[in-house]
Amino acid sequence: MPIKVGLISLGCSKNLVDSEVMLGILKEKEYIITNDARQADVLIINTCCFIDKAKEESIDAILSYGQFKEKYLCKLLIVAGCMAKRYKDELAREIPEVDCFIEPENIQNIEQAIRRFFLNEVGSAEQKEKGDKHNHPLPRLISTGKSTAYLKIADGCDNRCSYCVIPSIRGKYTSVPMEALIQEATMLAGRGIKELIIIAQDTTSYGIDLYGSYKLKELLNKLAQIDGLQWIRLMYCYPDKIDDELIEIIAGHDNICNYLDIPIQHINDEILARMNRSHDSQDIIRLFDKLREKISDVVIRTSLIVGFPGETHSQFDELCDFLKKYKINRVGAFTYSREESTPAANFNNQINQRTKQERLEKLMEIQREISYDINKDRLNKKEKVLIEGRRGADLFLGRSYAEAPEVDGVVFVKSTKELEVGQFVDVIFTEAYEYDMLGELI
Repeated sequence: MPIKVGLISLGCSKNLVDSEVMLGILKEKEYIITNDARQADVLIINTCCFIDKAKEESIDAILSYGQFKEKYLCKLLIVAGCMAKRYKDELAREIPEVDCFIEPENIQNIEQAIRRFFLNEVGSAEQKEKGDKHNHPLPRLISTGKSTAYLKIADGCDNRCSYCVIPSIRGKYTSVPMEALIQEATMLAGRGIKELIIIAQDTTSYGIDLYGSYKLKELLNKLAQIDGLQWIRLMYCYPDKIDDELIEIIAGHDNICNYLDIPIQHINDEILARMNRSHDSQDIIRLFDKLREKISDVVIRTSLIVGFPGETHSQFDELCDFLKKYKINRVGAFTYSREESTPAANFNNQINQRTKQERLEKLMEIQREISYDINKDRLNKKEKVLIEGRRGADLFLGRSYAEAPEVDGVVFVKSTKELEVGQFVDVIFTEAYEYDMLGELI
């Protein structure tokens, strides 16, 4: 009888790609994929432990689905991803319901792990040897709809920010060979994918380990030539590696979105130095000014951390003033999470959670007003929108180039005409909200 597998994917888009690969491998091997965890013989929890909140979510999920071994049909509980790498021994000791751990570098061995368990092979379900998951595209079961997919161009990170655990979990920066990426992107386009979202811990470092120089620009030029890809969206770009040539490539291709995700984390120079970031405030300001000069309709997204150890009131105020002055289109903000084994965990002047939360709320209140003002400026303007679903009899859900999935707002589209998921339509904006827009079909 075929084995039914359910997978719960937690954390970031990079983790989601790993989940899709595991499901793709299992589907290719004729396992049955189910969305009903109660019907699954095997449950895989692909975990995240980037910050405290992610760890808590992962542990809660493990505990919750661990009960399915008694309540329902689950015979094998697998913990995959970053928690399996970072806390394997602790989880094995504290949560005996877990049968197997699959670390991020071993996801391609998921089928062997399940087969070993059900064949009662020596060594239980765990697959220890590393395999090759970068030199050729692995099967993927796309979970992001019929029109949008992520393309993970590298794993790991060499930047060594003082607050970040990623290098110790994901290892050194490892680029996927360009020919494998072009092959995967062509395959995705052939399956109807119209929006390709480029991700890695640092997309702008792509190629440095394989080719001895940065190759993101060459990769983008090649991706832009693939038939069917109408939007190519860049995420996780480091400010110090965005040069004039990269800006020209983005501006010069109609199917590369005028949208850049550039995590800066802070604007105060002392904080940036203690974070071990490779840029200072003037680098950021010059880059943002240049982007807006060269690409008039560019949308900039960034990530910020508040409450970093030693952050003074004046340093936090400097960050707020920067937001007010430079009016960043999209901002994701987080309170600093004290992660063991990182240099920042041992810094003096750790800030209490209440103060961190108050600063986060103040910052996001400023950003809500900025976002609303930016959206009001979009009123009565026309944009192309990708339809992703329906919200009512004459109301559809979509995004323009200015909205990345999951992290940004959405565009609601009024239309008495039937619209299909995956269809691009022209919309004129009629109402603005803090993060979302409402428009009518033209």
